[in-house]
Amino acid sequence: MQDRIDNSGLLAGITAYVIWGVFPVYFKITESIAATEILTHRIIWSVPFGLLILIFRKQLAEVWTALKNPKTVGLLLIASIALAANWGVYIWAIQQDQIFQGSLGYYINPLMYVLVGVVFFKETLSRFQVLAVLLAIAGVLILTFYGGQFPAISLFLATSFTIYGVMRKYVDIGAMPGLFIEVILLLLPAMAYIYWLSSQGSFNFPKADNQMKTLLVLAGPITVLPLMAFAYAARHLSLTMLGFLQYIGPTLQFICGLYYGEAFTSAHAWCFGFIWSAVILFTWDTFRQQRATVLAKKT
Repeated sequence: MQDRIDNSGLLAGITAYVIWGVFPVYFKITESIAATEILTHRIIWSVPFGLLILIFRKQLAEVWTALKNPKTVGLLLIASIALAANWGVYIWAIQQDQIFQGSLGYYINPLMYVLVGVVFFKETLSRFQVLAVLLAIAGVLILTFYGGQFPAISLFLATSFTIYGVMRKYVDIGAMPGLFIEVILLLLPAMAYIYWLSSQGSFNFPKADNQMKTLLVLAGPITVLPLMAFAYAARHLSLTMLGFLQYIGPTLQFICGLYYGEAFTSAHAWCFGFIWSAVILFTWDTFRQQRATVLAKKT
C-alpha cells in the first residue's frame, strides 16, 4: 500500500514540475499578447476553475474560515502580491527571450530559502551547504562581471518566490484554498486593469481568434492543475524527494531556452556550471543528512 502511495506521489510531483518546466512554450505561443494581459488572464480564469475544484473537493468551508481571520488574509495578501510579481516578470522574461535567466532564478530559489533561514530564522548551515551557497554566488558574479549581464530577472524571480513561500509557511491553509483566496485578492486589480485596457482599445482578448482565446482561457487550468499535483505530492513524498524533484522545472526551462535559440555564451556556461555544482552539492548534502538522521533513530 505504501509503495502505491509513494509512486502516486512521485508521479504527481513529476507532473507538477514538468508542467512548470514547459511553461515557456505556452508563453512563447501567446507572446503576441502583452505579459500584463496574460497575467490578468491567469488570475481571472483561475477563479472559476479553482471554485469548481473547491466545490468538488468540499473545501469551501476552509476558504470561509480563512477569510474571517484578518491575519490569514493579510499574509495571503502579501503572498498574492509576491506571486503576481513573480508571474508577471517571468512571463515578460520569456517574451523578451530571457528563458535562461528564468531558469537560473528557479535554480537559485532553493538556495535563497537557505539564506533566508540563516538571516531571519537563525538556522545553521553545514559546511557543504555553505560551499553550495558560495558556488551559487560565484556563478552570479561570473555572469555579472565576465558576461556583463547582471541577472536581475533571476534574482527577482528567486526573491519574490521565496517571499511567497515564507508567507505561505505561516498560513495554516491548504494549497488550493490558499491559492483561491490569493487570486480573489488579485481579481479586483486585474478587472480594473482590463477595464483600463478596454477604454484604451488595447484589450486583445475580444480581437483574438478562437485559438488564442482558448489558450488565454486555459491560463486558469494550467495555473491551478500543477499546484494541485504539487500539493498531492507534498503529502505523499519526503521533503528531500520533493526538493530533488524541484530541479526538473528549471532544467526543462533551460532546455526550452536552447530550443528557442537563445544565445548561450561562455559566461552562461560558467555561471550554470557553478549553479549546477551548487545544486548537486546541496542535494547530496540533504540526502546525507537525512540518511544520518534515519540511522541515528534506528540506533
